[in-house]
Amino acid sequence: MGKVRCYMISIWAFFDPLYFAFTRLTYLGERQTSILRIKLVRYKGKDVLLSDGTKIRKNDVMIKIHLHNVLLLKELKEIKGQIKRARFIYRQMQQAMPGLSEFIYNHEKNHQIKGIVGITMLYKGADRLGFDILPTSNRFYRWFKYIALYPIYYIAAQQESPLFLKSPNPKYLLMSKNTLTSKYKTLEEV
Repeated sequence: MGKVRCYMISIWAFFDPLYFAFTRLTYLGERQTSILRIKLVRYKGKDVLLSDGTKIRKNDVMIKIHLHNVLLLKELKEIKGQIKRARFIYRQMQQAMPGLSEFIYNHEKNHQIKGIVGITMLYKGADRLGFDILPTSNRFYRWFKYIALYPIYYIAAQQESPLFLKSPNPKYLLMSKNTLTSKYKTLEEV
């Protein structure tokens, strides 16, 4: 991994505790190993119909998921090759999903939670995990998220130069609670 990427990870690691505190995130599982950080939110996007027939409307209660970027980047710096990196991220998400299902099952607002939502540039394979992948419709928000998410994409993608034109646009990942619990049942739910 190049020096620029190493510096970026160091800077990110320094500011991450502040980001974590200001965004009111919580860890899903053990702090040291959890790839996901989450928080309860009200959905603010346009109404959407998910592939399982669930309608997500403005102000529905959702769990917002955030990748724990510092943890992810530290792991990725040891992995060479795009395909191996993509598989690693996919497996990490796949392993986190049952814990997310259990978290919602045990949450005091379980009956109000409609599903999970996230936004990322690393969405390849997310449909195999059960997510619906939707475009961001607001141009200003899309550019804001692009700028915010580009560093993680640049480091994770292991590109040789920051070619902004070749980068994917940020996309919403949405999954209904029903899809999550049916696909990733935990022992408590059975």
